[in-house]
Amino acid sequence: MGISRDSTHKRRATGGKRKSIRMKRKFEMGRQPAMTKVGTRSVHEVRCRGGNMKFRAMRLDAGNFAWGSEQATRKTRLLNVVYNASNNELVRTNTLVKSCIVQIDATPFRQWYKQHYGVDLAKKKDTTTEEAKKSKNVVKKLAARSKGHKLETALAEQFSAGRLLAIITSRPGQSGRADGHILEGPELEFYNKKIYRRKR
Repeated sequence: MGISRDSTHKRRATGGKRKSIRMKRKFEMGRQPAMTKVGTRSVHEVRCRGGNMKFRAMRLDAGNFAWGSEQATRKTRLLNVVYNASNNELVRTNTLVKSCIVQIDATPFRQWYKQHYGVDLAKKKDTTTEEAKKSKNVVKKLAARSKGHKLETALAEQFSAGRLLAIITSRPGQSGRADGHILEGPELEFYNKKIYRRKR
């Protein structure tokens, strides 16, 4: 019982030392960090207090990511970790934790976008290739969806590169999953600046 989550060993707000009134307790126990890496999926089960189970992800290679503005969620591959506010060492070692910024494969979202709006985001605008014929009803439906719809420039650039920036909102060491959402709008702008500063 080396790692403890108690506060009895800490000093008072005034800076004075506190006398310990008891020994460590089992319910104050902590465990080693999972340090989940990007790789072939490997999840361990950990029995916890009250017979509850935690799922300790050792390695993960995919997760469910939501595209908030489009209300679309797809399972996609995790490529690598690009930013972590708490520790740069976690970026170097590709460690997955909650709130880290990762690059994910854009293919599932690109396929959904093509099906939903009839626009292939991977294509250059000047290329001319024959497309499969669509019925009048489908063309009308796609036109109605596309009316007034505009994709953010920063997102369009990422789609052409085939990699999207996303944030992990689950806790891989507790739930055994790496789920999150795609960065867009002011949030994407904020993290792009952070990543650019880090690279300099």
